[in-house]
Parts: sequence; C-alpha cells; structure tokens
Amino acid sequence: MRHKILITSALPYANGPLHFGHIAGAYLPGDCYARYERLKGNDVLYICGSDEYGIAITLSAEMAGRTPKEQVDMFHEINKNFFKQLNFSFDHFSRTTWPGHVKTTQQFFTDLLNNGCIEEKTTEQLYSEKDNKFLADRYVVGTCPKCGFEQARGDECQKCGASYEATDLINPCSKLTGSPLVRKPTKHWFLRFDLFKEKLKSWIEKKDWKPNVVNFAKGYIDDLKPRAITRDMEWGVPIPLPHTEGKVLYVWFDAPIGYISASQEWAQLQGKSDAWKDYWLDPKTKLVQFIGKDNIPFHAVFFPAMTMGQNQPYKLVDELPANEFYNLEGRQFSKSDGWYIDLENFFKQFTADQIRYAIASNAPENQDSEFSWNDFQARCNNELLGKYGNLVNRTLVFAHNNCEGKAPLIQHLQEIDQQFLQKIKQLTQEADDAYAHFRLRKASQAIMDLAQAGNIYFDAKKPWVAARSALTQQDMFNTIGCCLECLKALAITSFPIIPTAAEKLWNMLGFKTPLSHAKWDEAIATPLPAAQILHKPEILFAKIEDSAIRQEIDKLHQMSAKPPAKEQITIDAVRKIDLRVATILHVERIPKSKKMLKLTVDLGTEQRQVLSGIGEKLEDINSLVGKKVLFVANLKPALLMGQESQGMILSADLGGQLFELPIFSEARPGAPVF
Repeated sequence: MRHKILITSALPYANGPLHFGHIAGAYLPGDCYARYERLKGNDVLYICGSDEYGIAITLSAEMAGRTPKEQVDMFHEINKNFFKQLNFSFDHFSRTTWPGHVKTTQQFFTDLLNNGCIEEKTTEQLYSEKDNKFLADRYVVGTCPKCGFEQARGDECQKCGASYEATDLINPCSKLTGSPLVRKPTKHWFLRFDLFKEKLKSWIEKKDWKPNVVNFAKGYIDDLKPRAITRDMEWGVPIPLPHTEGKVLYVWFDAPIGYISASQEWAQLQGKSDAWKDYWLDPKTKLVQFIGKDNIPFHAVFFPAMTMGQNQPYKLVDELPANEFYNLEGRQFSKSDGWYIDLENFFKQFTADQIRYAIASNAPENQDSEFSWNDFQARCNNELLGKYGNLVNRTLVFAHNNCEGKAPLIQHLQEIDQQFLQKIKQLTQEADDAYAHFRLRKASQAIMDLAQAGNIYFDAKKPWVAARSALTQQDMFNTIGCCLECLKALAITSFPIIPTAAEKLWNMLGFKTPLSHAKWDEAIATPLPAAQILHKPEILFAKIEDSAIRQEIDKLHQMSAKPPAKEQITIDAVRKIDLRVATILHVERIPKSKKMLKLTVDLGTEQRQVLSGIGEKLEDINSLVGKKVLFVANLKPALLMGQESQGMILSADLGGQLFELPIFSEARPGAPVF
C-alpha cells in the first residue's frame, strides 16, 4: 500500500553559512529518509527553506552594513547552493520572506486570537533612551538571573542554558552601544501556552519517540506559561490588527509555520495550488520532522500547541527524530574561532558521497559525535574504497573478462552460494529496518557488512580457479552471479546515503532506468536477468592520501591559532601612536592581489589613501563603505604594490567580515581615541 509521507527538515536560519555540524542534525537524516521512502514506493513530499526573520538577522545585518533583506538574500543562496553540492533531494526549498508566508502566519494568529488563546498585555520592556527605541532580546546583554554569568544573551544564557525574558536580566545593557537600558511600558500579545498543558501531555504520552526527546518535551510542558509572540521592530510578519505599526510576530512563532507555507508555494509551482492539502490536511499522512536537539521545544511543544489552537485541520507531527550535536575534532564548529571546514575548498578535493557517508556512519543519534579528519580518511579508504569499491571493481572486471560482460545464468547452487544469498537478504532487511527507524549508523553498518560479506564470499569461492576448467565453469558463473546480486543490493541500500556512487553502480549493472525510479522491494526480489549487458566498471571512490589529511589538519590549526603575545612596551610607546576614528568612503581591489584593498578614508580634516590586506575573506568589499574604524594616523607612508599607503586600519579576523566598533558609531571622523 502506498503511503503519504510529509518530511521536513528544520528551516536553516539565513544569518550565516551552514557547516557539517548542522548537516548531521536535521538535514542528512531527512534527505536519507526521503530517498528511502521514495524507493519504498511511497508518496513523499520533502520540504525545507530559509528562516529569514528575527532579531539576529537585523543585528548581524546592521553590523555588516547591509539591510535585513540583503542579509537573508545572500545567505539563502549560499545555503541553497551548499545543499545542492551535498546532493540533497528537497522537493522544494522555500523561504519565509515569500509573500504567501504572511497569509498563512496571520491565519494562525487570527484563529488563536479569536479562540481565546492569545491575550493582549501592556508590559514593561527594555528601552534604550540613547537609541530612542525598544530593544529586542538579541540586542541585550546582562547578568543571567539563574547562574550569574555576566554576558548572558537577552533570551537565553549560553553558559547554563536557562531560558527567560530579557527583562529578567540583571543590569541589562545594549549589545551595540553598551548603554544601560530602562524599563518602559509597551503593548504585546501573548500566546496562552498554559491552556494547552493537559492536551499536550495526553498527546505526547502516545509518542514512541527517543527518550531524550519525550523527557525534554515533558519538562517544557510542566513549566508552560504565556509567552510573548510579538516584538517591537519592522523586520517580520506584521500583526494583522489595526494600529500595530512597528510590531511584528516573533520569529519562533512564524518559522515553523514556514513548513506549511513552503508546501503551499511548492503546490503553486506545480500548477496545482491545492496540492499541499493532500499532505497537510489528510489525517492519514505521516508527518516526520527532522531537527537538532536545540529545536525540540519548538517542534514537540510550541508548534503542536499553536496548531491545536487554530482552526485548520493541519497535521501534527508523528515522528520527531532529533539528533544530538556534531562537533569538529573535539570542539564545536565556530567560524569566528577559525574552527571550521572551508566548504569551497572541501568540494575541490572530496566528494559529497564521502562526507555524506562519513557523517551517516558516525551520526550523533543518541549522543554527541564528531567529525575528525583521520576518521574521515579511514572511513573513505577502508570502507567506501576498501570494501564497497573493491567488491564492485573485482566483480565487474572479472565478469567482463570471463562472462562476456554479461550477467551469467545462475543454476545448481551449492550450499555456500545459498548461504550467501540468504546473507544478502538478511543484511538488506537490516538496512531496510534501520532506515525506517531513522538509524543511519546502523544502515551504514549493514551496507558495509554487505560489501564485506561479498568480498569474503568472492575470496572463498576463488572464481579465478573455477574459470580454468569447463567442468567448474558453471560454479564460476554462480559465484559471479551471486556477487552481482550483492552489488544490486548494495546499490539499492546505499542510495539514500551515497546516491551518486549508487546510481553509477546501478548503471554499471546494466539497468536502463535510473535507480531513483526503482522500487526497493521489487528490485531486491527480482534477480538480475541472465545475459543482461554489464557496463565497464569505473572507479567510484578515490583514495585519500595521508598528505591531504595532514594538510587539512594543519590548515585547521592555523586558522584557529591565536598569535602569541608581543613583548611588553612602555606607556610612552603607546602614547606615540595617534589613533583616530576614520570613515571608509571608497574601496576597491588591487589588481593581481587576493588580499590587498585600496581604501579612501575620511579623517575629518582630510582624506587619505590606505592599503590593507583584509580583502581575501570579504565576500562584498562594498559593505565596508560607511563603516567607522580605528586608524593609525601617524604611521609613516609606505609603498605597497606600487601604491602609497598613508596610515593603517586596525581590524580583526571575524570570519570574513570587518565589524565597526559600536562605541564609535556616533563619533565624528578624526576624533582621537584615548
């Protein structure tokens, strides 16, 4: 029976580039499951897209000198291309800034309001008298009310993990200017999550999810209380009420609704505007939402409560596979600390299949796991190349040399042959069960066990010996025929994880229709037709040399290395440096140089030309224009690349962006810095 499967992966926040740590949580598991369910013959709709509203967007956009729209446009494309490079099979990758998202989000709000689930309150919020505006939580820092950490964020303490309102912070101040904040009354709307406690408890008790997901969700349900769903800002979905200018819906409210609106956009693009209803409004649909563990409360508690409180019969989540964190060489991925993998460089040397397999085979399903370069090399060389690729190559080369390049007829099997075919069936079923229950590590193990079983069988049967005599030729045919059955099973079971290599193998076995159009059960049960023409083998995986791994490890440590402290100097030496505030007026690249930029800066009383080697990591050099920076005004002019440099800009490596210091945002050009 064909089932409808609606799959979502958490919408990535369009505020920076994704990395492999993100991929291991919500995305690779979702893509593998979608590919698997399609092979099983089910009706699959796999949806994702960019989450593009919220305070963090406006904050980073301000610091980068962009508008919020420019910020999300850039990272939407970057992340969309990253998914493409990794061979993801989304049916649609949308974004929450598409116009249709507003209507669906406002429908949720209006229904919840009319149903008595939203209340209007005038509360005291943090206000910056210096900026003459309310500051949302991401613009606020202060002392955590739970653990006392002095640099806690406005909505969550990054040290103890406590969640709170920004007004709960002790000594709150502006993240941008450092100025103290005061409380001031403002009107907001609160979702009465407390009204859903019993309904949520009853609903979640029936879920057979991972214990960590269920227990985490239950803890949130026990402590549910009204939560603000609006913010004082311009960037977001407007509140659908009169006299609410300057207020929008909070990003955590609108983001999960993006799954529905993205499906609506998909339907429009298909020319069938109501096609999304076949999934979201059909109670027989199975809704599977892949997330990282930091998204558990939003998908297991908040979004279900929102859905229960509005009027449309939208599906509630059926399965919620939530993975743990994926680290890099024992530490969290961090671009600002230089602890990350340069993706552009990665795909110049390695393949999507290699990283997909490395992550899947060590997926953080029940506990945190990590990517290490040595483990990556070992899995690629010993498993993909040494087991999988080896069996493919030796079987097909032998078939071309001894079976006229065709699949031989299998007959009169010995017990060892029958046992091997039974082993293929067993391991194929193990992979089937693993995919069905979101266990990529177990599926990866079953695939490699299948390849290893084929290699052991090939060695035990010694077909090269049987090929020498007409009396044993049929036994040789049986051996190769059984190995080809193993390769067919390998192609099918590995397609969700390593789709490119699996598709190539499928083609080498002589199939004319793409593997993506095959049906798992039928393909496994149907023997390879005798005399089917086999294509010549090609290398599926290249060996990764030690030198390449050493280079990557060295590069990682170089990027993250902190320069040693310089020798101490006296205060008199410091006083000799004339530091000024300068405004960047113009910037251009120096021909034949990746790093060097030529800038014109305003020092108030004069303009100067300065050369700076900050250009290599900057994606958009024009983002520098208008920034106020620290400038060494009394540095002797120097000739660099044939151009005179009349001073020095002081900068820091912050992952490819040059940030101006907020304290100088109102300083006039030329102002001295003490």
